[in-house]
Amino acid sequence: MSDHFARREFLKTAALAAAPALLKSQSPNDRLRVGWIATGSRGQFVMKQMYRLSKDVVTVTAVCDTYQGNLNSGKDIVQSNEPGHTPKTYVGYRELLADPNVDVVFISSPEHLHYPMAMQAIAAGKHIYLEKPIAHTIEEGVEIVAASEKSGKVLQVGTQNRSNKLYIRAKEMVQNGDIGEVHYVRAFWYRNFDAQADPTKTTPAAWRYVIPADATPENTDWQRFLEGADHKNIAFSAERYFQWRNYWDYSGGISTDLLVHQTDISNFVCDRTVPFSCMASGGVYQWGKEAHDDREVPDTLSAVYEYPDRFHLNYSCYFGNDQYGYGEQFMGHDGTIEVMDRQNLHFYPQPKFIKGHSPFTKQSELHLNYLKDFNQPDATADHVHNFLMAVLGKEKAIAPARAGQIAAIPGHLATLSYQRNHKAFWDPTNNKVHYS
Repeated sequence: MSDHFARREFLKTAALAAAPALLKSQSPNDRLRVGWIATGSRGQFVMKQMYRLSKDVVTVTAVCDTYQGNLNSGKDIVQSNEPGHTPKTYVGYRELLADPNVDVVFISSPEHLHYPMAMQAIAAGKHIYLEKPIAHTIEEGVEIVAASEKSGKVLQVGTQNRSNKLYIRAKEMVQNGDIGEVHYVRAFWYRNFDAQADPTKTTPAAWRYVIPADATPENTDWQRFLEGADHKNIAFSAERYFQWRNYWDYSGGISTDLLVHQTDISNFVCDRTVPFSCMASGGVYQWGKEAHDDREVPDTLSAVYEYPDRFHLNYSCYFGNDQYGYGEQFMGHDGTIEVMDRQNLHFYPQPKFIKGHSPFTKQSELHLNYLKDFNQPDATADHVHNFLMAVLGKEKAIAPARAGQIAAIPGHLATLSYQRNHKAFWDPTNNKVHYS
């Protein structure tokens, strides 16, 4: 048995053997005690969103990161939001999970670490907020779902579009029949180098996040970072550590970072689940000829999905032009719902180009802005709040483990189809992928 599968079986056995435990008594001031695993850019952002809406129900008792700079930043955010309180700090996440003063954990680590961290957190009896995708592979996701559901604990996946009030309205409109039958969705995400890239770079490239000037092997635990990766005999690489989305060992690239959000919300709005086929193509087209560019994942990707019951999703992403931004277009026979940049919803009646033809629906043209009309600055804050309320038994989690796995499968199918240059077919009965 390989080390990879031996590790997987050990974690699976440990998690499934763990008896479901009731939430330990909360801190004296009746707040949920939070442990934060990974406080890089995403972890810091989600932590700030947690404090935005849920400050009164949490106290962060521990933070963990394998880079000292991130660990310090996470600690600073806690102290600025909880004056007089200093969280414990850990480099190793297992030590944090063993802390009896942690009831709830947030996992904001790179994708390849989701599986070991989530399985160990389940075994430790913690409630979990797990960034998307739920896992680095379909098989790992299957195991997380099984262990999570057996544990009786809350696991929320970070597909925060489900908490965006524009998409909730879109779902209601589809259910009400405002756009008629829906058989086609077009989704896209276009960027012109990543928003977090250093704008002073002369050749900005996808996910080339700025590497901290002080990062060294001494303050960056490379071996802990490699835990969930297939290849562990790799010398320390600051590029791989801080720009991990560019490498297959740690990321599914566009498919599992971006596409997953949009297939998930299409499922949510249109009441769909998993496609039965995917054909994907693309490549490293933008900046690909620059010297020393070792990116492995594509910066250009198109994927076409077929779903059961006559439903089709067309997805595209390109990192060399942001003219059309981010959006989903839900195309019904009677009208179109378009959600753009997660900020604006537009409804247009059909038909548009048949001259003199009256609209197929009585629903008038509609335009909504999520800040102006719903007073929602960022759906992540609402998504985190929903998770915490679910832990307290006051709400139902909107993105539980099973929904997170259903969201991730289309992303994995796109990655597999792209890598093999074949059409991928999903077999839900056996949880297997086949190729044409």
